[in-house]
Amino acid sequence: MIIGNRSFECGTHVMAIINLTPDSFWQGSRQTAKSALAAVERAVTEGAAIIDIGAQSTRPGYSEVSADEEISRFLQTVKEIKRNFDVPVSVDTYFSRSARAALDAGADMINDVWGLTHDHDMAQIISEYGAAVCIMHNAAKPIEGDIWPPVLGFLEKSAKLAVDAGIAKDKICLDGGIGFAKSREQNFELLNGYERLASLGYPLLLGASRKSMFGGKVEDRLAPTLEATKLAAVKGIMFVRVHDVKENVAAIREALQSYGE
Repeated sequence: MIIGNRSFECGTHVMAIINLTPDSFWQGSRQTAKSALAAVERAVTEGAAIIDIGAQSTRPGYSEVSADEEISRFLQTVKEIKRNFDVPVSVDTYFSRSARAALDAGADMINDVWGLTHDHDMAQIISEYGAAVCIMHNAAKPIEGDIWPPVLGFLEKSAKLAVDAGIAKDKICLDGGIGFAKSREQNFELLNGYERLASLGYPLLLGASRKSMFGGKVEDRLAPTLEATKLAAVKGIMFVRVHDVKENVAAIREALQSYGE
């Protein structure tokens, strides 16, 4: 997959979460415009291959903010990151206006938690800029019964939407949407069978970091997150989107060493 000036062909790479929000579910990921650059520097030093900027929380029960508010939160930070670091930058948004502003500021990828379905201009704007996209499964109502047909069907349809809009196939990755429209049991079913999504022909991104499926308090969910990352590495999932870069980089290394023995 190509993101910005980087080509990812194999292995499992860490996408670092940098949230410019006051209400993201994990307090440790929240940054301000003043602290964000230091957080990015730390993430890159610890081994992050991509930086993912979030300016709107999508935690359960979140209150949506407007595209204008979202843009005001991320715009200068994206510019500063691209000015100071040679690292691909993804912006997490489902608004096409925010996507255009992010790409104008130098972002390399749009991470859309509604898989290009919330805003019908999204795919065309990403294509216009020659940017990459992460397409995540989501649904307005919780999935009932077998998760695989609706998840695979949604992702297949959204990937076709991207390609039809002119987005290059080598700039598309898919995210099964752990924690979105799925029960705890369904989330684990998805995680354990995540490689099934690869049947659609695109690299995969796993976003399970510190999510409620692991139970307990959010500050106590690092250990199960690392187990999920190890599983991703063994399954050949290309990206893991995480809060704790250093620990997850080490988990990937450990899993691959053990798998090779």
